[in-house]
Amino acid sequence: MHPELHELVWGCSGALTVETDEGYFAIPSLLGLWIPAAVRHRVVAAAGTTFRCTFMLRTVDAVAPAVTAVAIPDVVRALLERLESAPHLTDTARLHAEELVFELIDPVEIATVDLPLPTDSRIRAVAEAILADPAEGRGLDDWGRIVGSSPRNLSRLFTAETGLSFTRWRTRARMRRSIEWLAADQSVTNVARRAGYATPSAFVQAFRREIGVTPGEFASGQSKMRKIGA
Repeated sequence: MHPELHELVWGCSGALTVETDEGYFAIPSLLGLWIPAAVRHRVVAAAGTTFRCTFMLRTVDAVAPAVTAVAIPDVVRALLERLESAPHLTDTARLHAEELVFELIDPVEIATVDLPLPTDSRIRAVAEAILADPAEGRGLDDWGRIVGSSPRNLSRLFTAETGLSFTRWRTRARMRRSIEWLAADQSVTNVARRAGYATPSAFVQAFRREIGVTPGEFASGQSKMRKIGA
């Protein structure tokens, strides 16, 4: 968290995972993420990812009041690189460059997955195991024996603590990891396998049902580059 600085996180290659109180975002390299000052966040880079963070004073007008995905055109990348590589710029020149950046970047829609994490130690263990390996196919009977609880109690706890049934929560967990892998340019076939789907077509159907677009559309950027409010 940076109390006095806005932050623009933008990728050069690979994918960024950014977790905030406002949600979880998997950001491909063609996009950036605007994080207003004083917002708690954690940035995790996938293997092979390179990214940059550009900080701007809180006194500068914010791109958006909340954490927002933004398009980063080539001209904006050039401006951001100039701001980083030219520490000798006057305050006036730097302010003008930052203002131009704000005029040229646009908020965009991006698929996100709301995935509440439980606090009860038993179902938290189950949840973390599924996030670590979404292809894990154990049901509540098996998990109950592992964590020392009845299937009925685990089912009740999942609903009480996350607002989702176990099956629904596991599907969202699979989608959350799938978005991360697709943003990192993994193939649909590979992501389908890693997410626990028997066939790519079954994965495509589940992804479209949950996210609203196909994995191919997400990976190609067709779903990510629609402006909010367009």
